Amino acid sequence: MSEDIHTHASRLGGDSAERLEDFVVQLQDLILESPDVSDFLTDMATIIAARLSRGGNHISCGITVIRNKRPTTVASSDSRARSLDELQNSFGDGPCLTALRSGTMLYVPDLDSELRWPEYNHAASAAAIGSILAIPMRLHTPAQAVVNLYAPNKDEFSREGMDAAQSLTGTAAKALDLALSIAQLRTARDDLSAALKSRTVIDTAIGVILAQNRCSRDEAFDILVKTSSHRNIKLREVAASIVSSVSGEHEFATPYDE
Repeated sequence: MSEDIHTHASRLGGDSAERLEDFVVQLQDLILESPDVSDFLTDMATIIAARLSRGGNHISCGITVIRNKRPTTVASSDSRARSLDELQNSFGDGPCLTALRSGTMLYVPDLDSELRWPEYNHAASAAAIGSILAIPMRLHTPAQAVVNLYAPNKDEFSREGMDAAQSLTGTAAKALDLALSIAQLRTARDDLSAALKSRTVIDTAIGVILAQNRCSRDEAFDILVKTSSHRNIKLREVAASIVSSVSGEHEFATPYDE
């Protein structure tokens, strides 16, 4: 994690600093161990909820990530947070989406007294939610995210509680930035690998056609394209069938395979 996280932790002092440092270590482990961003977010939401829950008051945590202006990833610590996040996204409005759009933290201390988002508030009250705290994540990647905290009690989050939630969210945002960047690199790698495999099998098929028809490379490629068009089958699939008919192989490695 970056140096400013550790600087912030040192300013907190005592147990708070130690808890934040421990949270950083947990997030680092999650980045290394999670197979994808969705799993990473689910584990992160669970950890945040556990760290903010006190005594008999169980905090539920949801995380919504938006790409291309649409909610694409919804992660949650439990079924209550998941259903409330999905409900809000279906309405297209609510405290968490409002916080995300404004870029500022939004606290609803008493859901019954809140006049905005009446449909959503009614549904959240029916789920035994008394207060909601929504904190946008400040990301450097081309995405937006918000942490949604649901508490059964009214006036649950004190100033100290909100500070703690903001601190965890700020640290989590840096980890999410890294996780999203890694996911983007993995996608680019997979796309490149697929492209190289397609190129390899197509080049091999062209060589087979060259040998069988004693034609030029351009003519061989034209035969391949016409066959693909006539059969309404992707070019790579036609090439793979040609190579398989000669070699008997169905998997085609490239020199760049890991």
